[in-house]
Amino acid sequence: MQAELSYAPTQAKERSITAAVTRREWFFVLATALIVLIVTTLPYLYGYWSAPADKQFMGVIYNVSDHMQYFSWFREFSHANLAANKLTPEPNKPIFFNLLWWGMARIGGVLGIGYAGMYQMLRWVATILFLLLLYRMLSWFFADRLHRITAFLLVLFGAGFGWVLIVMKYTVTRGELIWPLDVYVAEPNTFFSILGSPHFIAAALYMFVFDLVLRGQAKHQLRYAVYAGLFALFMGWQHAYDLLIVYGVLGAYTFLVWWRDRRPPMYLIWSCIIVGVLSVWPALYSVLLTSLDPLWKEVLKQFANAGVYTPPLYRLPVLLGLPFLLALYTAIRQNPLQLQGVSDNDLFVRGWFWISFVLVYLPVDYQIHMLNGWQVPIAILATRGIFGYLAPALAQRRRLTQASAQRWAIVVAAVVIGFSSLTNLYLFAWRFYDLSRYDYPYYLHRDEVAALRWLEENARPEDVVLSSLELGQYVPAETGAHAFLAHWAQTVDYYGKEAAVMRFFNEDATQRERKKIIEDFSVDYIIWGPAERALGAHPLFENPAFQPVFVRGDATIFVPAATSR
Repeated sequence: MQAELSYAPTQAKERSITAAVTRREWFFVLATALIVLIVTTLPYLYGYWSAPADKQFMGVIYNVSDHMQYFSWFREFSHANLAANKLTPEPNKPIFFNLLWWGMARIGGVLGIGYAGMYQMLRWVATILFLLLLYRMLSWFFADRLHRITAFLLVLFGAGFGWVLIVMKYTVTRGELIWPLDVYVAEPNTFFSILGSPHFIAAALYMFVFDLVLRGQAKHQLRYAVYAGLFALFMGWQHAYDLLIVYGVLGAYTFLVWWRDRRPPMYLIWSCIIVGVLSVWPALYSVLLTSLDPLWKEVLKQFANAGVYTPPLYRLPVLLGLPFLLALYTAIRQNPLQLQGVSDNDLFVRGWFWISFVLVYLPVDYQIHMLNGWQVPIAILATRGIFGYLAPALAQRRRLTQASAQRWAIVVAAVVIGFSSLTNLYLFAWRFYDLSRYDYPYYLHRDEVAALRWLEENARPEDVVLSSLELGQYVPAETGAHAFLAHWAQTVDYYGKEAAVMRFFNEDATQRERKKIIEDFSVDYIIWGPAERALGAHPLFENPAFQPVFVRGDATIFVPAATSR
C-alpha cells in the first residue's frame, strides 16, 4: 500500500523526482476546477437574479467589509500607482501599494470591467491556477495516482468539525453558536475560500516557490532558487505576510536535511539566502509603511479590533477536522525524531507540517493568515495515513483479500473525503439562506445606490462622507471619496468614529455635538437613508444646519448649510 517516493539522501540522481502525471489526470483537475467554480458561482447568480425590485445585490457574499477595502484600492489603482486610505476621514497621502489590486484595476480598465466583474475573474483564474499548482506539487510526494487524487480532493473539499457546532447550535446550545470562528475561518478551507474569499486562493500560490526550490535541489541548479526568489518577490507585493510562511517552511526543511545528513545542505542554504534577498523588499516596505507613517501605524494597531486569532491548540481539530487528526497521527507514527533514511520529500512535508504549529501562533495580530496553505501538508499526511494505516487496519480486521483490500482502501478514502466535506456543505447552503434575507451588507436599497452614484459624479476625492457603517463601507469603492466610518482597521479610531456616527444620528444629540463632528473631520456630505434612520430618529430635513442636495425615495444627501453646494 506504500506509494510515496523514497530516495536515499546520497543518491543525487534519484532525489525529489516528481511522478509522471497523465493527460487524463490534468483533464480531471481542470474538470474538477470548472465544476467547483460553476457550483460556487450559483450563490452570486442567486443574489443578482432574486434581488427584490427595490434592492441591489452588491456582488459579495461573505466578509463585505474587507472586500470593500480591496475594492477601494481597486478604484484608486485604476488611475494611480499608489493609493490613499479612503476608508478613514483623515487626509492622507497616496503611499500604499498592492500588486494584486493594482493589476486587477489595470486589467479591469483595459477590459472595461468594474470591481464586481474583476472579482469573479479573480475567483476563476486564481482557482484554476491554484488547483493546477496543487496537483503539480502533489506529484512530488505521491507516485500513485489514487493517492494524488485523494490528497487533491482533501485539500479542495476538506474542512473542520464546524458542522458539529452547527448541530449543537440547534440542539444543546439553544441557538448559540459556540466558537463561530472555527466554522467560518476561510484561510485553511480551500472550498470556502474559492466560494467567498478568492484572494486567499491567489495568496496560496506562494507554494510555487517550494516547487521551484525542490526542482532546483533535484537538478542541483541554483537558477531555480533565483526563479523562486523572483516569484516570492512577486507574491510578496500582494501579501507580504505570506513571506513568513515561505521563509519558515524553507528554513524548517533546511534544518531537517542538515539534521539528517549531519552536514550543512549548501544548496538549500544558498537557496534560502537567494530567496530571502530577492523577496524581502515587500516585507521591508510594509514594515516601514506601518512604522513611519502615523496613519498606517494606527491602522496596524487596529488589526486587533477584529478579534480574529488562530484558535487555541486544543481547538485546532475543530477548525481543521478529520484530515488534521489523520495527519497528526501519521506524523507522530512516523517518529518525527527519526530522520535517518527519510527522503527529502518526506522531510519537506514534515517540516511544512510541524513549522506551521509555530507560524499560526506567531505573536502578531494577523497570525490567522498563517493558516493559509496548511491544508496542503495536512492532506498529504492524511492521505498517507489513510492508505498506510487506516485502510490496512480496517481491512485486516475484516480479513479481506489483497484485491478486496485495495477496493476497500478506495471506499475508506471516499468516506474520509465525504465526511471532511460536511462543513463546506453547510457553508455553501448557508450562503443562500443569508442572501435570502435581502438585507445589509449584501444588498443596498436602490435609492442608496443612486445616492452613491450622485456622489461619484459630484464629490471630490478629498471630500468626506458621513453615514452608517452599512453605507460607509461602500463609499470609497463606489464614489472615490473618503468615508467617515468604513472598516474595523482602516478607519482610524474605529470605535471612536462608530460612537460619533451613533451620536450624530441620535435624536438626543445637540446641535453643538453634530457641528463639532462636522468641523473636526471636515465632513462634506451626510447620507440619510434607512440604515441611518435605524440609528436614531433625528429628522435631518427639519434641521436648518443641513441642506439636501440629493433626494430620491428613501435616500437623501445633505451638506452642512455653511458649505451648501
